[in-house]
Amino acid sequence: MNTDPIADYLTRIRNASAAQLKIVEIPASNVKKAMSQILFDQGYITDFKFEDDNKQGIIKIALKYNPSTKVPAITKLQRASRPGLRKYNGSNAMPRVLNGLGIAIVSTSKGVITNKEAKKENVGGEVLCYVY
Repeated sequence: MNTDPIADYLTRIRNASAAQLKIVEIPASNVKKAMSQILFDQGYITDFKFEDDNKQGIIKIALKYNPSTKVPAITKLQRASRPGLRKYNGSNAMPRVLNGLGIAIVSTSKGVITNKEAKKENVGGEVLCYVY
């Protein structure tokens, strides 16, 4: 059993990106599906697909690279809140990642959204990770 599935999700993407893999497979959960949707909407990955095996399912993520230089679109994935030390922020104290160029993924009462959407909707929550 994995004690921190979100850290495992981020590490699998980080390792696949460093190894220049095109596709990475990750065990699915609702939070991971929402995080994958955010990464797709923000342009950090090219596509993702959920496949149902008769257990928890698998998320297949197609990673994005620069066509000419082969540099990954995701430069850094950093876990913010962890099981031993949770980090919660109010709507007025949402973190700015790389001076607004990156995003923070936040788990709120309105679902898993980015820091910019949380600030716009005036909700706070647990800061899951930083992406840039």
